[in-house]
Amino acid sequence: MAPTSTPATIVLFGGRSEIGVALARELGAGRQVVLAARRPDDLEPQTAQLLAAGAAAVHTVAFDADDTDAHPELVGEIAARYGPIEAAIIAFGILGDQARAETDTAHALQIAHTDYFAQISVLTPLAQVLRAQASGTLIVFSSVAGIRTRRANYVYGSTKAGLDGFASGLADALHGSGARLLLARPGFVIGEMTKDLMAAGVKPAPFSVDAERVAVDVARAYRRGRGEVWIPAILRPVFVGMRLLPRAIWRRLPR
Repeated sequence: MAPTSTPATIVLFGGRSEIGVALARELGAGRQVVLAARRPDDLEPQTAQLLAAGAAAVHTVAFDADDTDAHPELVGEIAARYGPIEAAIIAFGILGDQARAETDTAHALQIAHTDYFAQISVLTPLAQVLRAQASGTLIVFSSVAGIRTRRANYVYGSTKAGLDGFASGLADALHGSGARLLLARPGFVIGEMTKDLMAAGVKPAPFSVDAERVAVDVARAYRRGRGEVWIPAILRPVFVGMRLLPRAIWRRLPR
């Protein structure tokens, strides 16, 4: 069942995210959208897309995912100025370089910091805001990469495994508060984040999708009041089977 309360604001943390902007277009018609990103004065293309899709207004605020000390104050300022929040989309992150991360500790830690630590840093104050207003939805992007981490991308996959567990627990903690969490688990997404991989010769995984498909499926799940969504849906039974594969076979699988 979809939320009965319809707050007026959609907030996107990761205002340049291809998936995030596509989802904000799906959800933002008739609402004000807040784009939180580095260089907030340089979001004209994203702003134009959202206005063309029917957003009532688009606001931009400065957001540095890695400046975790600033997150509680920023979340509070957004809620005070633009709230109540109907949906907060958490769509920032980096893929990183797996080969480099295996020998460069600083790079491995950067992936972990942005893709896991910083996510918690944003989600925790947001959850407090939504509890206080007794409404609203957190939309969190996990990945099938975190369901069972693979040799080919275990650093990135491990951050998604951690985020998936954190978000699942937070969803349970929000139960009965009037707020909720929607956990999205897309497969390989063909787009800006993976274009360098494909340029290097990595072939898209089976059941690959693009940002628009992810946005449409997540928006549908949001409107139906779902707690999680796999994109595409076929990946859910596929990964039930993947978990049963012997490790000797699993470690040889490509990305």
